[in-house]
Amino acid sequence: MNRIILKKATGGYMSLHRKFSFSNSLLKSYNSRKELREAKKIVVKLGSAVITREDQSGIALGRLASIVEQVSELQNSGKQVLMVTSGAVALGRQKSALDKKACAATGQNGLMSLYSSLFSQYGIETAQVLVTKADFQSEHTLKHLQSTLNYLMEAKIVPILNTNDAIGYPPELTQDIDGSLNINDNDSLSAHLATMVKSDLLLLMSDVNGVYNCPPDYPGSRLMETLCPAEDRSLLNFGEKSNVGTGGMESKITAAEYALKNDCSVIICNGKQQNAIVDCINGKKVGTFFTNEPIPSIVSVENLALSARNGGRILQTLPADKRSTIIRDYSQLLLANSRQIYEANMLDIELAKKNNLSQVLQSRLLLNEKKLITLADGMQQIAANTNILGKVLKSVQLADELILKQVTVPIGVLLVIFESRPDSLPQICSLSIASGNGLLLKGGSEALNTNRVLHQLVQDALEQYVPRETISLLNTREEINDLLQLDSKYIDLIIPRGSNELVQNIQKNSKSIPVLGHAEGICHVFVDKDCDPETALKVVKDAKCDYPSACNAMETLLIHRDLVNTQLFQSIVDLFKMENVKLYAGPNLQKYTTELPPAKKLNHEYSDLELTIEVADDVHSAVEHINRFGSNHTESVITRNDQVAEYFLKHVDSACVFLNTSTRMADGYRFGLGAEVGISTGRLHARGPVGVEGLLTTKWLINGNAHTASDFSTGKKKFLHKILN
Repeated sequence: MNRIILKKATGGYMSLHRKFSFSNSLLKSYNSRKELREAKKIVVKLGSAVITREDQSGIALGRLASIVEQVSELQNSGKQVLMVTSGAVALGRQKSALDKKACAATGQNGLMSLYSSLFSQYGIETAQVLVTKADFQSEHTLKHLQSTLNYLMEAKIVPILNTNDAIGYPPELTQDIDGSLNINDNDSLSAHLATMVKSDLLLLMSDVNGVYNCPPDYPGSRLMETLCPAEDRSLLNFGEKSNVGTGGMESKITAAEYALKNDCSVIICNGKQQNAIVDCINGKKVGTFFTNEPIPSIVSVENLALSARNGGRILQTLPADKRSTIIRDYSQLLLANSRQIYEANMLDIELAKKNNLSQVLQSRLLLNEKKLITLADGMQQIAANTNILGKVLKSVQLADELILKQVTVPIGVLLVIFESRPDSLPQICSLSIASGNGLLLKGGSEALNTNRVLHQLVQDALEQYVPRETISLLNTREEINDLLQLDSKYIDLIIPRGSNELVQNIQKNSKSIPVLGHAEGICHVFVDKDCDPETALKVVKDAKCDYPSACNAMETLLIHRDLVNTQLFQSIVDLFKMENVKLYAGPNLQKYTTELPPAKKLNHEYSDLELTIEVADDVHSAVEHINRFGSNHTESVITRNDQVAEYFLKHVDSACVFLNTSTRMADGYRFGLGAEVGISTGRLHARGPVGVEGLLTTKWLINGNAHTASDFSTGKKKFLHKILN
C-alpha cells in the first residue's frame, strides 16, 4: 500500500491556500462519540453510490428522502448543516450517453430540483453552490465563499455544494501538489469546506460501513470502529473505489485526516444504513470514528474474543485435575473474600433501591451468606466432574489398522449474558473452566460492583495455569452489540440468561452466532382429580412461592374440573392468599367463580407472587393447554393415577416434565450437574438445564497406516465398520 505523505506546501497555488487558515479559531475535535451530540455545525457528504440506485439506473428516491428527513431534523433542532452531494454525473448518465462534462451539466439541474422539493416539505430552504478548483486558488475567492456559506447557514438555509464538473480542469492539477490536500473529488472538497466553516463534525457517507483494515471481502477483514491516523494509518490496505463515484476509500481517509488536523471530528459510514446521520449524532457506533487521541486502555471486542480463544485452547490441554484445582481455588477465594463480596453487593443493592428497582430484581441481586455457601458447594460438585474432555463416545474399526474415534472437546468460546443475579457468574465460570471453554461474560449493570469482584477472583484462580484473559468481563451494552456482529471465528455460542426481552433481542441481533436459551419460563402444574391432597398443597406452594422470580417458578396452575368447589381447591386458594399471592382466573374458571379477577392472557410470565388458575377437563385438555400456551420449559402433574402420569410425561412437549414434583426442581445444581450455564428450551445440541456436558461438542480422530480413499474405491482394501465400544 502506498501511503500519501502530507508535506508542507512551497508552491504558489498551495501557498495561497496555506495563508488562508481557519484551524486556529476552531475548537478541538471530539475524542469520543458521546460528545457528538454537542455538535452545532455539521457537514454531510453524500457519495454517488449513496443516492443512486443499486443498478445505477437513477436516483434512489426513498433513500434520499430519508437522508433529507434526517438533515431536516437536525436543522430544525437548531443545528446548522451543510451538504456536499455527488450524483450529478451519475444522474446525467442515466438520461443520455454524453461525456462527463455534459452529464454533469444535465444531471446537476435535476439533482438540485429534487433536493429543493424534498427539503420544502420540512419548511427548509436550500441554496446551490457550485465550485471548482480555481475557486480555491484565490484567497479573495475563498473569503467570499466562506462568507456566503456562513451567511446561508446563519439564515437557516442548507447550502448544497458540488464540484462543477461541467467545467473541466487540467489533469496535471488533479494531483496532490506538495503533498497537501487538493480538490480532487467531493471527499477532499467536503474536508476543505468543513475546515472553512469551522464545522464540528464531518460525515463522509458512501456505500461501505466504514474503514476496514483491508477490503471487506478479504479474509480477516475487520471494521475499525475508531481510527487514530497517527497510530493506525499504516495498518490499512485499500481496495477498489466506488463503481459510480470518483473517490475511493484512500481519498476519504486522506480527507478525514485533513479535517481532523484542522480540529473537525470525522465519521466515515454507510449512507445506505437506516438513520445513519441521526445515529452518528446520537453517539451510536456507526461507521469509523476518527480521533486524534489513541485509547490504549480500551481493548477491542475482537481482541477480547481472540484472547478468550487462545486461553481456552491452553485450558483444554490441562489435565482434568488441574482444571479441578482452578475451580476449587476459586471456590475458596469466594469464601475467603466474602466480606469484600458482601460490601460490593451492598453498594449494588443501595443503588438498586435508589433507582427504584423492583423488589423482584432486588431479590435476584442479593448475594448473602446462604447463597454464597450454596454456590461454593455447587462449584465443588463441578470440580469433581472435570474428566470429561477427550472421552471416547464411539470407536469403530473401519478396516485393518484403521481406527475411528469420536471424542468430546470444548465448544470453543462462549458469550454468556446474564441479568441481575451475580451468583450466576461463578457458576458460569466454573462450568466454562471444567469444559475447557474460553468465556466472555456480560452481567447486568445493576450488579456491576459485585460482578467486578467475582471476576477479579476467578482471574486470580486462573493465572497459575492459563492467561487471566481466558475469562473476560464486558462492561458496556455497546460491547455486546459489537460482539453480536462477529462470526464464529471469534465466538462459537451465545447463552443469554434473563428476561424474555433480553433473550429475544440477542436472538434477533446475532449476525451468525448460534444462540442457546429460552425466552420465557411459563411453567405449569396440573393437579389431577386422583392426586394426593397433601402432595398437591406442598408442591404448588413450593412451585410458586419458593422463588417466584425464578424462570422455573409456576405461572399457571391447572385444576381438574372435578376438583373445583371442593375442599382441596379452597385449601389451595387459601394457601396462596396466606402467601400473599395475587390470583387470576382463566376463562374456564370464570364459569365457576367471580371472586377472582380475570387473567389478561394465558401465557403470561409474572416472575412475582402472582398466578393464573385455570380449569382443565382432563389430562388431555391439560396437555393441550400446556403445549399451546407454555414455553417448553418445565411442567408437572400431581396424580396417583399411573395412566394419567404416563400420558402427561409422554405427551407434554417441554424440556423438563415431572411427576409429583415441584417445577423448582428444574435446576442444574439440583440435577447434580453442579450448576447450570442456562436452561435451553430449544431442540438442538442441549435441552433443559445446561450443565458442563452441554458445553461440549465432538471431533473425529482416525489412526491409520497410509490408508487412502483409492485403496477402498479400487477394492485393494475392504471396510469392516466394526463397533469397538
